[in-house]
Amino acid sequence: MSAIDNLRPGAARQSAETPTYRLAPHNIEAEQALLGAVLVNNDAFDRVSDFLKPEHFSEEVHRRIYDIASQLIRAGKIASPITLKTFLGEHDLGGVTAPQYLARLAAEATTIINAEDYGRTIHDLAVRRDLILIGEDIVNSAYDAPVAASPREQIEEAERKLYSVAELGRYEGGFQRFSDALVTAVDMAAKAFERDGRLSGIATGLSDLDRYMGGLQASDLIIIAGRPGMGKTALATNVAFNIAKAYEFTVRPDGTHETMNGGVVGFFSLEMSAEQLATRVIAEQSGVASYKIRRGDMTESEFHRIADAARTMQQVPLYIDQTGGLSIAQLTARARRLKRQRGLDVLVIDYLQLLGGSKSRSDSRVQEVTEITTGLKALAKELNVPVIALSQLSRQVESRDDKRPQLSDLRESGSIEQDADVVMFVFREEYYLNNKQPREGTEEFVTWQTDMERVHGKAEVIIGKQRHGPTGTVELAFEAELTRFSNLAREDALPDRI
Repeated sequence: MSAIDNLRPGAARQSAETPTYRLAPHNIEAEQALLGAVLVNNDAFDRVSDFLKPEHFSEEVHRRIYDIASQLIRAGKIASPITLKTFLGEHDLGGVTAPQYLARLAAEATTIINAEDYGRTIHDLAVRRDLILIGEDIVNSAYDAPVAASPREQIEEAERKLYSVAELGRYEGGFQRFSDALVTAVDMAAKAFERDGRLSGIATGLSDLDRYMGGLQASDLIIIAGRPGMGKTALATNVAFNIAKAYEFTVRPDGTHETMNGGVVGFFSLEMSAEQLATRVIAEQSGVASYKIRRGDMTESEFHRIADAARTMQQVPLYIDQTGGLSIAQLTARARRLKRQRGLDVLVIDYLQLLGGSKSRSDSRVQEVTEITTGLKALAKELNVPVIALSQLSRQVESRDDKRPQLSDLRESGSIEQDADVVMFVFREEYYLNNKQPREGTEEFVTWQTDMERVHGKAEVIIGKQRHGPTGTVELAFEAELTRFSNLAREDALPDRI
């Protein structure tokens, strides 16, 4: 009988015929063997450190030993029974002192070859214990639910906890050392330095925009706003497809995929159907106008271009949810599910005002939008992906001479500006000028023609807010027939004229 068994005489001597309770899944021997392996050969720690945490051990003393050993090893020191006993302190180990217990662990050590298998066993048992706790919470909450609580809220809370267990092996939050955050920040900078284009985030495929933003940053809420006809959906669709098309990955040792370039994209199309969205992307990729695709009015060569584009697009990891009238809670649950089942690197919502909140009808729309934007920001942080949400603008834009949008034009709630990390406005002067065409032959018509030539095929993306970088205006090319945004050819980027 081990020292740990001595700590729990009730568990050790419990009769198999008359059980009074069931023990949570655990394996004391596996924990002892792994800790012994780490103390005998610190290289064993490297085999489990990326997935095994102190809280995965079932015994408090084992959690303490693993935590101290990991701190010593990461500090470049040796973790052994001799070095650990200074930090372990006094523990009641059933008549065995801490130094004696450490020596026993070293004596019962597994080989370094088996260390990872033992670590996986400990981790999996910890996950099962978490599942038992979640199950108990579900049962207790269902029995003791208050009158105002709905079953749907309990389902969403249970799904959130289960998602956290699936991703992290536990569902509790908690503090982390600032030094861990520093390591993550430096790693991000190093990857940006090594990556083509020197981007710390995910490239949108629009290089001028990427230069301003450094790509789309994980855990950011990015708002793309504009009046109808400006092309905000087209911009979001272009960016989403560019990212999905550039997707490259490597396979981790555990069989999961690690994104190297581009990403898996989830697109909530609350306004357009999946077919309409696909038609837009086909038009953009094939160069055949979307109205021709809808009417079937195309030449044979254009049809072949469409077929070629569709074949290329079949392998792209772009997932579309066209369900209308989703609540923020339903959207959150579906996004978690997508990440768990398929992976997720970027999430797009078209558009924010079509989402519903979970509050009662007596609450105002402003409060509802506040709940939605707060929920989207929380989702971006939880999934650690950039969330792009489209937003409408109020009509006060139309009453100004200069119709370039401002932050104050965001519709229905100041929380959109407050919760967002980046706010971008799409503005096309060509759209407004086109509706003001004067009578031909007049002096005003000549002036109008000159202005139209200046703005034809151009769009402005006005970055009105950015937590991590500058604000300003990025000019892009826009082809209305193809609903396609692209980089604008600049004089300094053109080849020398002969």
